[in-house]
Amino acid sequence: MTATAGTSHVRARRREQTRTEILAAAWRLAERDGIAGLSLRELAREVGMQAPSLYTYFESKAAIYDEMFAAGYRELDAMEADLEVDPADPVGTLAASGEAFIDFCGASLARFQLMFTRAVPGWEPSPGAYAVSVASYQRSVDEFARLGIDEPRHIDLLTALFAGLASQQLANDPGGDRWRRLSREAAEMYVTHVTRGRRQR
Repeated sequence: MTATAGTSHVRARRREQTRTEILAAAWRLAERDGIAGLSLRELAREVGMQAPSLYTYFESKAAIYDEMFAAGYRELDAMEADLEVDPADPVGTLAASGEAFIDFCGASLARFQLMFTRAVPGWEPSPGAYAVSVASYQRSVDEFARLGIDEPRHIDLLTALFAGLASQQLANDPGGDRWRRLSREAAEMYVTHVTRGRRQR
């Protein structure tokens, strides 16, 4: 490696480290102030730089949100990768998935707001960031298919069911488990509904 190449490598590594520090600070502030309350001035102060210097690392506030959004879906994928899918026990599989999803949402209100609500006025994920969420969703669809859940309307119903439980948990019992405890009952109700529909065809 030449001296020039070595210097470039060090600069790239430092740049990526600074970007990582900025994103970590953005999450801290978003947890404190709400995802829509993220302030570039506060963010710059948090990482020890002037606000205009942030644009050296992110071209806009929207780009910061994009990185946070994509990171959230990568974290969701990592969580779901640890779940066991048992086609012989769809209720148990869905109940465990629901509990894990509610725990994931409860671990970060700001992340939940960014990923699953329209909490940031005027912001929508860029095509690149949105593609990460689409890929994540498709992985979930593939897992549902292993349980015999493959109709789009049934998948929509399932995602709405657990997103609703997560929202209620966050809004009304943060840190508790009032709605989390309903995961198995919700899964039983859902599987009964889906299988009944098949029998009636």
